[in-house]
Formats: sequence, C-alpha cells, structure tokens
Amino acid sequence: MPRRGRAVATRWHDMSVIHQWRHDLALGPAVIAHRGASGDVAEHTLGAYERALAVGADGLECDVRLTADGHLVCVHDRRIDRTSTGSGVVSSKTLAELQRHDFGSWHDGSGEWLPDVDTERNSVLTLGRLLELVIDADRPVRLLIETKHPTRYGGFLERRVVQTLERYGLARPPRDGSSSVVVMSFAEIAVRRMRQFAPGIPTVLLMDRVPVRFRTGFLPYGSAIAGPALEIIRKHPGYVRRVHNSGHQLYCWTVDRAEDVDRCVELDVDAVITNRPAAVLDHLRARGLRP
Repeated sequence: MPRRGRAVATRWHDMSVIHQWRHDLALGPAVIAHRGASGDVAEHTLGAYERALAVGADGLECDVRLTADGHLVCVHDRRIDRTSTGSGVVSSKTLAELQRHDFGSWHDGSGEWLPDVDTERNSVLTLGRLLELVIDADRPVRLLIETKHPTRYGGFLERRVVQTLERYGLARPPRDGSSSVVVMSFAEIAVRRMRQFAPGIPTVLLMDRVPVRFRTGFLPYGSAIAGPALEIIRKHPGYVRRVHNSGHQLYCWTVDRAEDVDRCVELDVDAVITNRPAAVLDHLRARGLRP
C-alpha cells in the first residue's frame, strides 16, 4: 500500500483551532515509548525514558497521579506495590514518602542498561523532571501524558497538569501544530476539562472498546485524537479509516510485535505506543520506512 503524507489538519471548536501533530507517514507511524522503554528498563523511571530517547523514539508516554501533598508523579497503578519496594495508595502518600522507595530494581533489565546504581533513576519520577528531560532533548520529542481516573482529586488532577505545563512554558503551544505535549485519558470528562483549561493542547480519548456513538469515527467534544487498544483495530480495521475520514488522528496501544506494527503501517495509524521502541524502530527500518 503506498504511503500518503496527510497535510496538517485542524479541528474547530467555538471559533478556535486545535492543531494536531502530524507525523510524516512516509516514515511509518510515530513511535511512542510506553512508560519509557519499559520492555528494557523499569517503567516510569528516568532510565526508561533516557533509554527511549537514546534509541530514537519520536515520543514518550507517561501516566500521572497526584500525591497527598499535590505533586504529580509518574505511576500507572493506583497502588505502588507492583512497581516499588513499598506498598499503599499513591494518593495517600506525600512525595517524600514515595521517594523512600526504589521504583527500578524490580525490573531485571534495568541493571543491564544502567550497571551502576543510580538513586535518581530508580526514584519515583515527577512529571516536572520528565518535562525537563523532554525540553533538554537534542531533537523535538512529544510527551503524551495520561491522567489516571477515577481519583479522589477529580478535576484537580487536570488542573495541576496544566499548572505544571504553564511552569515550563508548554501550556500554550504555537498554532503551527508543534505542541510538545499531548494529554490523554479514558475519561471523557477529563479530556473536556483539558479543552477548558488549556485549549491549545491536543487530547486523546483512550478506548479499550469503542462506544456505539463513536463507531462512525467521530469523537466527543474536547477530543482531537482517537486512542484505541490494539485489539480494536485487529477486529475492526475499518475504524481507522472512519476516524481519518472524520478529520481525526489515531494512536494505537500497545504495539510490540512485528506483525502488529505491519498492521498499523498498512492502516496508516498515526502513532503506535509501544513498550519496545527500539525493536519497533528496527522493524520500520527493515521495511525501508526509516533512515
């Protein structure tokens, strides 16, 4: 199937424009490192994101939760038991309490890539520190931030994300579509809040199933990009075309196997979110889609 370079498209809401990041599909889909290079290094650690940048990932993905004292930390689960030496609920702990635990040593691959014990790289990662890594990168990198719901803090989570982006000068991206940040959520209300708080930030509605009302490819107010699970496009490949025909992009998660990368290439998926960015990039190069 010949590749097509779709031009930058815009979506109107209340007489204002949200520009969507358009990756050059002649290079295949954009490759987004899921929780960093989490197939090789412990997820959501600084080392995982450094690894993702080192192998050439186009973007990084993280989950964010609020601590009891209002800090944004990159942790997927409601509890820290699986990914740290501690236990308990993230939202009930202060940042200082989380920093007492090791979030990296549980992963067998972390010692192979970082042979020297580095406390910073095994500590709980804050959103601010991750933003610094993106800003300091030697090339343009997108950061996809997923806000985790339900949470006891409700909409304060999105508000804190916007406040943090404002602190780093990223809450009001230029209108040329070059936003360094995309915000995602499974909660429709969360993407609506982001539209209200920071209308220039592109948003993704994540889906593990497509609600009936969105099966035509349209998305709810506040959403610029569809974010279906891989299983959805395996079973319903026509959904990608319907999303594109509705003027939206589509980011698919979680794409680790070569045959699934090929499926996404043939369907013109805009971005794949993967635990193994190095392997996916190598596969795209083998297909002649990357330099």
